Amino acid sequence: MADSVARSEFILGGQRSGKSRRAESLAMYWLVRSPSHRAVMLATGQAWDDEMRARIARHQRDRAERVPGMVTVEEPLALAQALREHSAPHTLVVVDCLTLWLTNLLMPAAGAPTHAAEPTQALCHGIRDAAGPVVLVGNEIGLGVIPMGREVRAFVDALGALNQAVAGTCERVTLMAAGLPLTLKEPQ
Repeated sequence: MADSVARSEFILGGQRSGKSRRAESLAMYWLVRSPSHRAVMLATGQAWDDEMRARIARHQRDRAERVPGMVTVEEPLALAQALREHSAPHTLVVVDCLTLWLTNLLMPAAGAPTHAAEPTQALCHGIRDAAGPVVLVGNEIGLGVIPMGREVRAFVDALGALNQAVAGTCERVTLMAAGLPLTLKEPQ
């Protein structure tokens, strides 16, 4: 882990690469630095089936054990607004995860899909304008074979654009592989 919490950090990696654990470690580090510090998790996942409900419940239990001082707020869509509402100089905000947020926008269970460009731009403005530190978690899925199917390729393209926009906005970018962080970008 880095020696300090950056003003903004984007943590990328594959599934089960250690992304969320790193974000939790940064939140724990932030919380122990000062009794006035707070940490808020903006969770974007939605429980649409039994497996996802069980997964979310397990993540909540595990997170409560690892980072007992972190408050969780569920926000599947209005991420920029939630970031504005919860950001404060003494509060670290963790967003987990951008991939599920994009899924919620582009492939909603009900209603029409939203184009991602405007919400992505609003999120990047929210990151830049945040009063306190922000840690964002997202998947890097563009390292494999080109998927079959127009919709899947469109999603991979949209996620690549989102990841590039957020990486360009954040001070630190970390790639996780096998639980190990590789720093791609450091604060200037």
